[in-house]
Amino acid sequence: MKKLAIIGASGNGKVVADIAVKNGYEEIVFLDDNENIYCCGEYPVVGKSSDAEKQDADIIVGIGNAGIRKRIQETIKNAKIATLIHPNATVADDVIIGEGTVVMAGVVINSGTSIGKGCIINTCSSVDHDCRVGDFVHIAVGSHLCGTVTAETETWIGAGVTVSNNVSICRKCIIGAGAVVIKNVEESGTYVGVPARKVNMESKAVELGGYFSTHKIENIIQYVWAA
Repeated sequence: MKKLAIIGASGNGKVVADIAVKNGYEEIVFLDDNENIYCCGEYPVVGKSSDAEKQDADIIVGIGNAGIRKRIQETIKNAKIATLIHPNATVADDVIIGEGTVVMAGVVINSGTSIGKGCIINTCSSVDHDCRVGDFVHIAVGSHLCGTVTAETETWIGAGVTVSNNVSICRKCIIGAGAVVIKNVEESGTYVGVPARKVNMESKAVELGGYFSTHKIENIIQYVWAA
């Protein structure tokens, strides 16, 4: 019996579980460090993330936060890390996909592209030919990377983003939802708008009267960009 343990009992984890079932996994369990969570959808939480190597199962980290996903996946040394591709995704035969990556429904990944480990390629996004996506990158719902794009490690490409041909985005960037990236992004930070430009998160927190912390603003910008 194929068994999968998913680390992170969250909404993203539910999507991962559904893809796992479609990949032939017959038993799904979750691991989560919140002791008040007992199930995720119809599946039980059976332990904490530190219990991953004790499971007689394949393992995948289903947490959306790239930093946490990276930290957990890199601590799992003695378990088989799963890679999941939704059967309704279209992936060219020569595409390379790293362990722990999840490719969701409606995704298109074209020829010559490499996807790193621990990535999330989210629903109905596309990665065109000869792109290089680094480890622990999240390409959010409906985002599109044109040909020969590079997205470095731990970058978040927000929902509905378009990245033009031949553009490189450096590591640990957030590209806010709906942004259009037309030139290289060479400095880590948060970028929003059309065309995308860097925003000063500390200044934005002051502008909003201190109601939101910088961290909360970054979370908001991942989904909603403001010019």
